[in-house]
Amino acid sequence: MKVATFNVNSLRARLPVVRQWLELVQPDVVGLQELKCEDDKFPYKDLEDLGYHMTVYGQKSYNGVAFLSRMEPTDVERGFHNPEMPSDARLIAATFDSVRIINSYCPNGTALGSEKFAYKLRWFEEFRKEAANLTDGGPCLWMGDINIAPTDLDVFEPEKKANAVGFQPEEKSALMAITDLGWTDLFRQQHPEEDGLYTFWEYVIPNGFKRNLGWRIDHIYANPAALPGAGKCWIDKEPRTWERPSDHTPLLLEWS
Repeated sequence: MKVATFNVNSLRARLPVVRQWLELVQPDVVGLQELKCEDDKFPYKDLEDLGYHMTVYGQKSYNGVAFLSRMEPTDVERGFHNPEMPSDARLIAATFDSVRIINSYCPNGTALGSEKFAYKLRWFEEFRKEAANLTDGGPCLWMGDINIAPTDLDVFEPEKKANAVGFQPEEKSALMAITDLGWTDLFRQQHPEEDGLYTFWEYVIPNGFKRNLGWRIDHIYANPAALPGAGKCWIDKEPRTWERPSDHTPLLLEWS
């Protein structure tokens, strides 16, 4: 099974890119993030001819996550189990054949010291509780735009990122609190020493993609039961070269 994560940065704006990529790569399960549309505005008719089931958790103008899958998902859940967490559309989970997949659009945090940064840390703490319950269960993959670069290898010019959101010690600690439960960063496991391998390039940096001034903030993790089935994990940079691309590019995994 070929699974992928792709932050599309507005699905309706990026629809030609998404369609072209789906037709070219033929993934079996795709987790999309940052849809920026409500469920009833999702472009079902523009994608249904490609043979995918569409499982959507949308939100007007912001956030939004979805699965596109060759097989029909079961046990679909949207959002956190904790009813006290805000109902922003950042988290969707479903089972595909024998594997549970969690698709997340983790908060960015915006600015140090802000309410949004505090919420990001709270969000990761709540997700840690959810992940703890899945660590020792059946096969589970966690994918999405994690919005954290875990190490110096995962961002350009790390020495200049002292005040950069997405690279702060407390953010890295929040992510490590999850991975320490037994979740493996599959791409980094396969590329332990390589830098310059990114999934996100900001629009605002002139020629940032061509100069490879990027971040690796889109990840796929496996719990212990899923780890034996994890094959090749790779970044597909091609869609970032197309007309009107997302600022992210897909990350893929062969899983069996």
